[in-house]
Amino acid sequence: MEINGSINRAACVLLSVCVALTSQERPDDAGGWWVDSDVRFQDEGSCNIDVLDGASLSYQQFIERYAYSRPVVLRGLTDNTVRVESSKHLRKFKLLCSKSTLLQEYGSRKVRLSTANTYSYRKVDVPFQEYVDKFLRPQSTDALGSDTMYFFGDNNFTEWQRLFDHYESPPYVLPHTSGAYSFGIAGPGTGVPFHWHGPGYSEVIYGRKRWFLYPPDKEPHFHPNHTTLSWVRDTYPNLPEHEAPLECTIRPGEVLYFPDRWWHATLNLDTSVFISTFLG
Repeated sequence: MEINGSINRAACVLLSVCVALTSQERPDDAGGWWVDSDVRFQDEGSCNIDVLDGASLSYQQFIERYAYSRPVVLRGLTDNTVRVESSKHLRKFKLLCSKSTLLQEYGSRKVRLSTANTYSYRKVDVPFQEYVDKFLRPQSTDALGSDTMYFFGDNNFTEWQRLFDHYESPPYVLPHTSGAYSFGIAGPGTGVPFHWHGPGYSEVIYGRKRWFLYPPDKEPHFHPNHTTLSWVRDTYPNLPEHEAPLECTIRPGEVLYFPDRWWHATLNLDTSVFISTFLG
């Protein structure tokens, strides 16, 4: 199907159809973040990024093929979402990220929320319990980024260190860099609009997160105060072939690597728990 002369991409469905799933469609393991009235996108769309088994890619190959040139999705690179109880790293990270455990441990502690817009950010501090009860909900298609509060990145590392101690970060670190963690939880349809910074990894613990990426020399067309959801609805379907992004959805057990200064925007397809490792 052609849309105003643009290319045909299956992910166009992703924008237009949001449904409430029945309990029969509940994911097997959502960590308590799923509720029957939850909203998610039916179609994940296509993936035009390399997706590899982490065990099949050596560190040298990672450096030569991806580290400075293009993104890649790696499966099985860490065991943070592995279910095998004998894995000592399961020892707790995924379980510690369940809704009941996080609320018990951090419910009364304050978290810093940021507006989901580009270049200008407003910060609000609220108790974590209040964020889950009042802010963790599906994104309205008409909301502006400046009115959308997003929990990602501004963690008090002293308070959250106990959680991060159980996280197994991706093993491939760029020369002369070290990793810094950013942890987040967000509802369906939320995400951050296009922006860029240094290289890093993104891993989903619960839910699904869709990524849209452009190389540094190919700035995407976007409004800095419009959400990713509105970009996907209004701009994405009409992009000509040469302006199409690299894109893919990552799920639990998958890690996406993005190089330095690559433009990227994200869209949570479910209520998602995720963590990034920024290399600097």
